[in-house]
Amino acid sequence: MANALNWFEIPVTNFERAKGFYEKVLGVAIETMVMGPLTMGMLSSDPQAVGGAIVQGDGGSPSQTGTLVYLNGGDDLAPMLARAEQAGGSVVVPKTEIGNDFGFFAHFMDTEGNKVGLHSMK
Repeated sequence: MANALNWFEIPVTNFERAKGFYEKVLGVAIETMVMGPLTMGMLSSDPQAVGGAIVQGDGGSPSQTGTLVYLNGGDDLAPMLARAEQAGGSVVVPKTEIGNDFGFFAHFMDTEGNKVGLHSMK
């Protein structure tokens, strides 16, 4: 098994608001797909990478206390964390060094009420 994680979904209540938020935070255009009762915004389109999506539909609710997903913060997560605030989110845990050369992490709240993590090596 190459990766312990294969796919993740971040539940949202207002798809367009969440899509705009994550497009600003990640600096990418998010492709929308409708799959039956679900509206999904693909956060990664690389079939060789771990994929994920923002999802509106039955079966999920935004959460501050459930599983915590860490998004790739690039070389330095600080700019992405700043964009999260500028886009209407809030910083829960500021950029923090992990130690032992494991890099840095931070947590933010998105516009939907999800706590999401970021990780970077610088």
